[in-house]
Amino acid sequence: MDTLAEMLDTKLRTWKPETAAQVRERVAEVIALADENGLDILRSRAAEQDVLDMIRSEEHTSEL
Repeated sequence: MDTLAEMLDTKLRTWKPETAAQVRERVAEVIALADENGLDILRSRAAEQDVLDMIRSEEHTSEL
């Protein structure tokens, strides 16, 4: 088994059932997108954070 799969298996058994269910749902979505070569439509959290930081920076600058 892949290291990532082992880590996921371990985590799924230790998280609260609600958390594990959400992770299972999201992982299934990513797998489905990968099967359809659609991963490029996913936004990474880092990219989202960059946009939020830029918006906050612009808001702060316009307040000055």
